[in-house]
Parts: sequence; C-alpha cells; structure tokens
Amino acid sequence: MTTYTYPSVLSIAGFDGSGGAGIQADIKTISALGCYATTVLTALPVQNTQGVRNIYPIPVSAVSEQIAAVMEDIPPAAIKIGMVHTPELAAAIADALLPYPQLPVVFDPVMVSTSGHRLIEEATIRTIRERLFPIATLVTPNMDEAAILAEMEVREPEDMLPAAQRILTIGCPNVLLKGGHLERDVISSLLLDAAGNRHTYSSVKYATRNTHGSGCTLSSAIAAFLARGEQLTVAFGLAQEYVTQAIAAGSDVRTGKGNGPLNHFFAPQTLIKHEMV
Repeated sequence: MTTYTYPSVLSIAGFDGSGGAGIQADIKTISALGCYATTVLTALPVQNTQGVRNIYPIPVSAVSEQIAAVMEDIPPAAIKIGMVHTPELAAAIADALLPYPQLPVVFDPVMVSTSGHRLIEEATIRTIRERLFPIATLVTPNMDEAAILAEMEVREPEDMLPAAQRILTIGCPNVLLKGGHLERDVISSLLLDAAGNRHTYSSVKYATRNTHGSGCTLSSAIAAFLARGEQLTVAFGLAQEYVTQAIAAGSDVRTGKGNGPLNHFFAPQTLIKHEMV
C-alpha cells in the first residue's frame, strides 16, 4: 500500500485568544493552503481585537522541549517564527534550530501590535538581531518594526528601500518590508535580497478594520508556499495575493469591537498528499 505525507509547517509563535493573529492565524493559514500545521507556543498574551492587555511567559525550557519534540517526530518542510519577547527565548530558539540549516525559516519580528502597543524591549531586539536574523531565510517587518530595526523613520514608500538595505546588513539574506501601514489607496510591499534584487507587490487597500493578524498570516503563508516547493520570490507573490483576498473576503464582517480578523478560509485547499519514498 502506498503511504503518503503532508507538507508540514512549524509555527513558533505566541497565542491569540481572539483567534485572529499569532499561532491561531498561522494554523488557519497553513491549513487553508493545504499544509499540515505543527506549533510551538512562545508566549501567552492576553488580548482581543482591541489590543494586548498582558503577556504571560512560557518557560524557555518548555519552548526548547516543544521544538525538539516536533522536530524529531514531524520534521517540517518550512518554519515560521513569530512572537519572541525575551532575549533568553530568542537565544533558545536559535540554539534549537541551528542543527537544521537546510530548512527555510520565515521570521516575522513581532515588535508592535496592530493597535500600536510595543511588545518587546531593547535587549530582546539586540538578541534577535544577533541570533535569529543569521538563521532566518526571510525577515518580514512591517513599517513600524522596520523603523526600529533600521533605526530610521519609515513612513513613506521612498523610505522602504533604504530601510530594507539597512536591515539586510544585520545578517539575513532576504527582507520583506510590508507596506500595509501606508495611508494610500494602493499599497506596496518590497522584497529585497542581499544581491540587491527587488521584487514588489502592490494591492488595493480596503477600507476595513479587519486586518488583525495580517502580518502573521503573510509570514505563515510564505512558509506554507515554501513548504510546497515554491521559490522565495514566487512564494512571496502567492502569499501576498492570499492575504489580499483574505482581507477582501473578511472586510464586511464584524468580529469583536476592534480590529477584526481576516477570512482565512475564503477558498481553502484540501491537505496536499506527497507519496513517501
């Protein structure tokens, strides 16, 4: 009898009880794109669509043990890293993933929430730059996060390229600077690699508050398409289109009193089966 497997994506991220961001958004995205989602919980934020109220830590040893347990049993084809809120946690994740340099890692440096709440301190940012950037295939900051990482203002489209160039000098081979915070009818994101090659994606900006978790969704979608075997530039375009459609499909739905979620399941795919050899 033929045996099959699913392309698996590991999400290392924080919790969101409102279901729109964090590990919940990652599971929905990865599943909707036909991949099998495994997870490692890094933090327990208390939040809803109106904002983050508190963050409770997960023991660093528990995070390391979770990663080891998943990696030895259901090896992923790609990894997404989200919320990393302490230096010790950043170092532990880096140590746990160092033995797997062949795996693509998409790191979404969650530093500022959709509601504008800063989530991590300077010491954590330093450790992220020193330990997680070198093992990441792609880093995906939004404009607020890019401003912190590049140490410059990032408010207009013309700020994006110099900011991305500065972020590349930290040590990651590719950076995707997301333009969702641009106050324009058409917004663009920029993918820049270490060789200076640029790829952009532009889309209409929908008049909706339902964008909670859009950054988590984009990074996990890129990881899912990488797990499916797509090259990075192709995965970038496909993931951006998925997020655009998910925002459009959920733009007229009221979930919660604040920034509502995307509709991750506007056109879900069945789990992809690959024949095992």
